[in-house]
Amino acid sequence: MKISKTEIEGLLIIEPRIFNDDRGYFYESYNKTKFIEAGIDVDFVQDNQSFSHKGAVRGLHGQADPFAQGKLVRVISGRVLDVAIDIRKNSPTYGKHVSVELSGENKTLFWIPAGFLHGFATLEDNTIFTYKVNNFYDKNSEIGVLWNDADLGIDWKLDKTEILLSPKDEILPAFKGFVSPF
Repeated sequence: MKISKTEIEGLLIIEPRIFNDDRGYFYESYNKTKFIEAGIDVDFVQDNQSFSHKGAVRGLHGQADPFAQGKLVRVISGRVLDVAIDIRKNSPTYGKHVSVELSGENKTLFWIPAGFLHGFATLEDNTIFTYKVNNFYDKNSEIGVLWNDADLGIDWKLDKTEILLSPKDEILPAFKGFVSPF
C-alpha cells in the first residue's frame, strides 16, 4: 500500500497493492496499522454507498462539529472525479481543492479529514461509490457550497448538459458567503 501526501496538508491518496491472477484480483482496502503509521488514526463508525448515473454531481458537502467527519472514499465500479476543498480558516490553502480520479479499475482511495468539503462527479454510468466515516451523520450539522462556484474553479470533467443534481445541491450558497466552522 502506497500512501502519498497531496499539495494540501491532510489529504492523502492511497494506492493499494493489487494481486491479480486467473481468478480475478485481491487487495487490502484498509489496514488500521498502516493507516495509523500514515497519520490516519481514526475509528470508523459508519460505511456509506451510492449508485450513480453518469453526470451525477454530489456535493459539495461536509458536517460541522460536533459531527464533523473524516472520509475514506473509493469507487467499487465505474469512475468519479473526487474533490476536497480546504475550509480550515487558518490554513494557507483555505479555499483550494484537490481533485482525484477514483475508479473501480485503479482502486485508489482518498482520505479527506474533517475541515474539508467533499463532492464527486460521476464520469461513467453505473458507478458505485463507497466511503467510511469516523462520525455519524447529523442533518442539523450539514454544511456545503455550490458545486459550480466560479471562485472555486473546479473542472468537473463533464459537459454542462450531462449534470444531474439533487434539489438540495442546486441551492447551496456561494463560497464567497460561506462561513467555515473550522
